[in-house]
Amino acid sequence: MRLRQRALVTVSGWPSGLRRCVQVAVWVRNRVGSNPTSDSNLFLKPHSFINGNVGSLKVLGVLRLTMRVSDRLFLADLDSALNRAVLTSRNITLIVNASGLQDVPYPLKEDLEVVPVPVQDQPHAPLSLYFDLVAERIQQNRTGTTLVHCSAGRSRSPALVMAYLMRSKGLSLHQAHKMVLECRPFIRPNAGFWRQLMDYERTLFGRNTVRMEGRSEGVLSEVLQDQTGQHGAEGMEDGLSR
Repeated sequence: MRLRQRALVTVSGWPSGLRRCVQVAVWVRNRVGSNPTSDSNLFLKPHSFINGNVGSLKVLGVLRLTMRVSDRLFLADLDSALNRAVLTSRNITLIVNASGLQDVPYPLKEDLEVVPVPVQDQPHAPLSLYFDLVAERIQQNRTGTTLVHCSAGRSRSPALVMAYLMRSKGLSLHQAHKMVLECRPFIRPNAGFWRQLMDYERTLFGRNTVRMEGRSEGVLSEVLQDQTGQHGAEGMEDGLSR
């Protein structure tokens, strides 16, 4: 509460649009906290919208954080999902909210639908329960494009996008991970989500193309050297154009 009051007093003399951005930033920060080990560890603070001097909005920076996976699918963090310019310029009509937060104040947009995925960024969280639902809703969205986001766009949302690419585009998990990593290089689903993705791949294709490897920086995925990931090869080639 103290942080919100201080922010509101500080920005009282600023333009209304800028005040709105700062107030949303404070709302997000207060709701998600600052757990450094969590996907919810946002580097979002009121001054993150200010570029050098007061009154200069970092719209371009927010737009750059909205990564295009394909022509009709985008991956982003919560900050980007709350930005009207992002939703309008990308023609977003469907949002998959994997932040675990309720009552997110998205900009008002008549044709906007929201699919909630109420899962926290914890290894034991059952994200796989939503793999099929999210893939189906993305596939069914023909009125515009889809934005999948969590809090920082590093764990939950990329895992959901990889599950979609496996089910709807026929990509192996290795291929799906490579495709998402190329457009958003700092993704890092937690170990539990990786295991759920591996189980999903085995269910879809009868085999795995990645395995879990313990390293000094944590548990990471590793490509199986004896698997070539033949299935979905054509989907990998034209996936970015769909």
